[in-house]
Amino acid sequence: MPLENVGAITLFVEDAARSKEWYATVFERPLAFEDEVSAAFQFDNMIVNLLAAGEAHALIEPAAVGPSGAGARFQFTIWVADVDAACLDLRTKGIDLINGPIDRAWGQRTACFADPDGHIWEIAQSLG
Repeated sequence: MPLENVGAITLFVEDAARSKEWYATVFERPLAFEDEVSAAFQFDNMIVNLLAAGEAHALIEPAAVGPSGAGARFQFTIWVADVDAACLDLRTKGIDLINGPIDRAWGQRTACFADPDGHIWEIAQSLG
């Protein structure tokens, strides 16, 4: 059976309440679930689950939870129709961009920003 549909990603966060507020403000997505240690937001075909890092060990043991602030090892990309408009919207919400907007050699215009725990998000538009 092929593994072809990502239904959820779980991000380990230092402060679940702070992250919940940030994601609610930035993405304006409905909550699919929440409790004292987590908040899950429904995107079109995927849930982004924010879980307090102290609770993460139970999910991944015997693997270790990486330390906060160790540096980016991935980024998530969200397709948008207009990167410049999306960047303006992010700035009105108080979000600082890491980079961009930048026209990339592979035919996309992109910009990146990070959540309070350093998870990198990219917005991208096809330049067609």
